[in-house]
Amino acid sequence: MLEMAVSGHPERIALVDGPNRLTTAELSELADGGAGVIAASDAEHVVYVGSGGVMQPLLIFASARAGRAYTPINYRLSAEGVQELIGRLPDPLVIVDERYREMIGDAGKRVLSSEEFLAAAPTAEPAAEFADPEAVAIVLFTSGTTSKPKAVELSHANLTSYITGTVEFDSADDTDAALICVPPYHIAGVNAAMSNLYAGRKMVYLANFDARDWVRLVADEKVTTATVVPTMLDRIVTALEQEPVELPTLRNLAYGGSKVGLPLVRKALQLLPHVGFVNAYGLTETSSTIAVLTPEDHRTAHGNPDEAAAKRLGSVGQPVPGIEVQIRGDDGSVLGPGEVGELFVRGEQVSGKYTGIGSMLDEQGWFPTKDIAMLDDAGYLFITGRSDDTIIRGGENIAPAELEDVLVEHPHVHQVAVVGVEDPQWGQAIVAVVVPAAGVDPDADELREHVRKFLRGSRTPDRVVFCDELPTNATGKLLRREIIENLRDANADK
Repeated sequence: MLEMAVSGHPERIALVDGPNRLTTAELSELADGGAGVIAASDAEHVVYVGSGGVMQPLLIFASARAGRAYTPINYRLSAEGVQELIGRLPDPLVIVDERYREMIGDAGKRVLSSEEFLAAAPTAEPAAEFADPEAVAIVLFTSGTTSKPKAVELSHANLTSYITGTVEFDSADDTDAALICVPPYHIAGVNAAMSNLYAGRKMVYLANFDARDWVRLVADEKVTTATVVPTMLDRIVTALEQEPVELPTLRNLAYGGSKVGLPLVRKALQLLPHVGFVNAYGLTETSSTIAVLTPEDHRTAHGNPDEAAAKRLGSVGQPVPGIEVQIRGDDGSVLGPGEVGELFVRGEQVSGKYTGIGSMLDEQGWFPTKDIAMLDDAGYLFITGRSDDTIIRGGENIAPAELEDVLVEHPHVHQVAVVGVEDPQWGQAIVAVVVPAAGVDPDADELREHVRKFLRGSRTPDRVVFCDELPTNATGKLLRREIIENLRDANADK
C-alpha cells in the first residue's frame, strides 16, 4: 500500500503531526530505514507505547517491511499493566515515547525511545521484505472491559482485504485531509493510517484529544473528514454549542467504537447540517468496520415520519462489501428479520484468531461476535448490547440497551448506563446510572415512571443512581464492570 502511494504521488503530504510534515516518499524512506533498525535488533516483535502521530504509520510499515508483527499498547494502563502485556509478546523490541519510558521497566529485549528510533532510521541499512500475506501483521489487545485482554492476530491478508474492499485507491482530492485522534492501540487507529494513505488523503494527527484543539485543527488544516469515538463527539458538540464555529471544509464525520445516544446524534446533525455523518461498527477481530450507516442513511432517517425508517438512525447500517452476517438463536438456528440473537460474521477481513487460544471461527468460517443484534426487513443491523451484559431478573433476560434507549430520550438525562447487580430476591436488580443534563436535578421516580410508559413493568429500574460521569476507556467504550464494582462498594459502605 505504501509503495502504491509513493508511485502515484511521491511529493504529496502524507501526514502532519504538529510541526512535522512528511511526504509519501519521505515516509517510505523512513519506513525502509526503520525496518533496518528493527531487523538489526534481532527482535521477533515490535511494540510501541506512545500517543501516536508520525510513529503510528511509520511503525506499521517499518515493521511490515522488516517482517515483524507490530503491537501498539495502551499507554494509559498502569506500568504493571503495560509490562504484563509486553511480557506476553515474543522477544519484542519496545519503542516508547520518552514520557512513558519509566513504565517499561525491564520489559522487552531492547528499548528505544521514539526519538532514538527516528534518529536511527535515516542512516540505518534499509530493509524491505515482502511478507507472507497470511503472516501476522498486527497484534492488538482487546480492551478487556469484562475479562483479561486477549491478543488478536490480524494478518496482512485480513487488513489489506478490508482496505481494498472499502477504499478506492487514490480516490481523494488533492485538498482532502483526515483528522486522526483515535488512539494508536485501537483498530480504528491502525486502519486510519492505512486507509487514508491508500486513498491519497493527508493525515493530520491530534495525539491528545481536546475538543477546541480538534475544532481549531479542522479549520487550520482544512480537514475534510474525521473519525471520533462517542465521548469525543459529545465534547465536540458541547464546544460548538458554547462557541459556534463554521467548519466549511468538513464533509464527513465518522463515529463509532461504542453505542451513541440518539439525542447526541440528532444534535450533531442539527449543529453541522452540511456534514455527512457515518456510524461505523466493527471489532478488533474483524480488522475494523463491518457495517456502515452512511450519510444518506442519516439524512433519510433523521426526522422521517415513517417509524421504521426513523428507527434506523439508531442502527449501525448495512454490512460493508465482502462481509456476510447472520443472527443466530441460542440453538444455533439462523433467525429472520426482527428476531434478536447473537451476531455472527464472515469474510476475508475477519480474523477471529487469538494468540495462545487459536481461531474462534467455526467450520464454515463464521465468527461469533458476542454482540446481541437484530436485522430489520431492509437489512439494517441493530446492536442491542453484549451477551455478557444481559441482565437476568426473575428469570427474564433484559438487554440494558432497551432501557438506555428510553431513558436517554428524557430531557433531564445526558447519559445513562443500565446494569444488573446481585439481588437476593430477583437474582439481579436493575440499576440505571444517570448523568443528568446540564443544570438539571432529575427526580428518580420521574425517570422510573418514564421507563414504565414505554416498557413493561419488569423493565422498570429498581434503582436510579446519579453521577457526574460514566467510566469509559479511551475509545469511549463503557466500563460496565467498573460501574457494578462502584455500586457494590457503595452498598458495602452503608
